[in-house]
Amino acid sequence: MPTGLDTLAVVLEEPKRLHLSRLDLTAPRADDAVVEVAWSGISTGTERLLWLGRMPPFPGLGYPLVPGYESVGRVVEAGNSGTVRVDDWVFVPGANCFGAVRGLFGGAAARLVVPDTKLVPLDPSLGERGTLLALAATAYHAILAPGATPPDLIIGHGVLGRLLARLTVLAGKKPPVVWEKDLARRAGSDAYPVLAPEEDPERGYAVICDASGDAGVLDTLIARLARGGEIILAGFYAAPLTFAFPPAFLREARLRVAAEWQPADLAAVKLLVESGELSLDGLITHRSGAAEADQAYRTAFEDPLCLKMVLDWRLVS
Repeated sequence: MPTGLDTLAVVLEEPKRLHLSRLDLTAPRADDAVVEVAWSGISTGTERLLWLGRMPPFPGLGYPLVPGYESVGRVVEAGNSGTVRVDDWVFVPGANCFGAVRGLFGGAAARLVVPDTKLVPLDPSLGERGTLLALAATAYHAILAPGATPPDLIIGHGVLGRLLARLTVLAGKKPPVVWEKDLARRAGSDAYPVLAPEEDPERGYAVICDASGDAGVLDTLIARLARGGEIILAGFYAAPLTFAFPPAFLREARLRVAAEWQPADLAAVKLLVESGELSLDGLITHRSGAAEADQAYRTAFEDPLCLKMVLDWRLVS
């Protein structure tokens, strides 16, 4: 039944068919906050797979759905937990408040109803850059969380690859080498080298972190490992990953899957960002009004010059 509270939201009706729809919102409970969203980011990993219809089986998967887990907005109604207050600026890692329309991951909307304990208060000066916190936490979890090791080689110079490289340098490690096949994406760093794979002669990397999401990359990476070396899988992979066993056997290779970031990772990168130690500058390359969401998603997924697309919700209601 209608609750009296509604929103405009990005709805992916089926693969490659997306539009803005007005949806009724779930009525807020005592521990829920209502957030007016200013910006939401478009993920070129999981959201691209949803858009293409190639997302592997995943809890809550089904169409129609509201995507998005990189939203920043202002609290207009606060819950009773005391976590946030009215007028706080917050990061929202997704929502599930659209009734029969699935929230996977539910952040791409003008207004959200979210348990207030899921919200992360932000310095308002971060503005649209706050949408990058989830990716920064993903990178942190992959290489700096307990038990993880910063890489010597990073595959891919998209936003995740750049954050992995920045965090490795910030940790005081030797600047990593980054591989990037696309010439247009090799620019953007003075702190570490960015090369085409064929330009790199090294064959003894101790730790390699893949941020490409390419399921066919393992044999190439194993061939570049030192004995006992580790490959960190930090992308999201639509196809099964396979590799030839003998080269991995000879190197006694290790594989580690970096799972989803945890609250401690998000808290850690928030401190690094708000202290100025970790820069999020230069990562958002494209912006679009939310009313043009369909074209914005296509640009995010199809234009190699687009590192990060952000939707601006401030002119819709």
